[in-house]
Amino acid sequence: MTIEYSRAAGTVRKYLGAMGPSWIAGAIAAGPATMASLITAGAIFDYQLLWVVVLSAFAGALAQYLAMRLGLLTERGIVGVVEEHLGETWAWILVADVVIAAGVAQLVIMNTVASVSATITGIDARLWGVAWGAILVLGLAGRGYRFVELFAKLLVTAVVLAFVASLFVVSIDLGQAGQGLTPTLPGGGALVAAGILGGAVHITLITMHSYTMRARGWTERDYDLATADVLASMLIAFGIYSVAIFLVSASTLTDPDLTTVGAAQALGPLVGPAAKWLFLLGLGGAAVSTLGGNTIVPPFLVADKLGWGTTVEDTRYRMLLAAFAVLSVPGAFIGGEVIGQLVLVLALGTVGTPFAIAIVLYLLNAESVGASNSTLANLGGLALLAVSGGLAANFVREQIATGFDLLSGLVFAFALVLAAATLVLLGQYVREEVTLA
Repeated sequence: MTIEYSRAAGTVRKYLGAMGPSWIAGAIAAGPATMASLITAGAIFDYQLLWVVVLSAFAGALAQYLAMRLGLLTERGIVGVVEEHLGETWAWILVADVVIAAGVAQLVIMNTVASVSATITGIDARLWGVAWGAILVLGLAGRGYRFVELFAKLLVTAVVLAFVASLFVVSIDLGQAGQGLTPTLPGGGALVAAGILGGAVHITLITMHSYTMRARGWTERDYDLATADVLASMLIAFGIYSVAIFLVSASTLTDPDLTTVGAAQALGPLVGPAAKWLFLLGLGGAAVSTLGGNTIVPPFLVADKLGWGTTVEDTRYRMLLAAFAVLSVPGAFIGGEVIGQLVLVLALGTVGTPFAIAIVLYLLNAESVGASNSTLANLGGLALLAVSGGLAANFVREQIATGFDLLSGLVFAFALVLAAATLVLLGQYVREEVTLA
């Protein structure tokens, strides 16, 4: 018995030390946009959207598992697999989808990092934007993937522990929390629900996974380790992070028009007069981890599409990474209240996510993968596609209902193109299956 326990403990320690790729996805997921969505949901709807929060952890883990499976079984980046089995046009659509979603997110996240830095130090946010841009260039283009991975592990762990600790000093209404596990969508809740789910099931997280695993040199032999990596980072760490933030917010916040400082002050009873600074440090830490992780995603896909290497050993990739880091600096000049911007960015990312899920499911059931996808995995993927598609559709409808402006018009056009592409892809798969039958 002692020998078996020692072996099990040794395996756990080995896995914990070897984990990494999915923790970058977790660092992006556990970022300021997710935090803003969770805080907004708790402040406006109390416990009503707890079911969405719990669902997001399971959905995020499932999405990363499917992406992990595709990456390990093909041992290639997703863009290369798409181009080989679907064609160049589909590869470019996927690249464009990711660049748009990640690019918009990068600008708003940089605005968050710069704004929080300015609030803490009193130095102009625009100067902080330039400084953080330089840090990204030196850290990522200089040291590469492993720098991001280590940083992600440390920050995600610290943020999760901080919010779990806060649960012990908050009075949670367990009855209302239990009722919040019943799926209902209150009026006006589609945007926030899309933001919560979008934090866990996002096109950047799905598409980046094959590249981060390649950077680690993982192959099909590492299947068990990769699965444990996904479960530990997305289901456990991200799940605890999300539920803890939501329960704290639903128990203490009541202001539907939140600002970052307003949320911090409302949480004052938890930690006393230091609430503002602790909240801002937490928001800033989450933003920094997401900023670093998000920066590497578009260069991965663009470099793969152009046939370049996807590590800093390839000078072209390093320059592409540095360029995307520099292009994030203008985000610090946006200004405005970041919580509303962050929720909108995640919801916008949700619009692009169903297409990425459809791509992964298509490839996992095609000849591109040696081992056929299980019925359970397919059913889970289809459920994921239906939920993300439904939330994306609700979000688009809410945007249209408020009247077309430049933003809602662009969101509608983006959604229309990707919805058409997803339907065409599904139709192509059905035709292929009928032909084979």
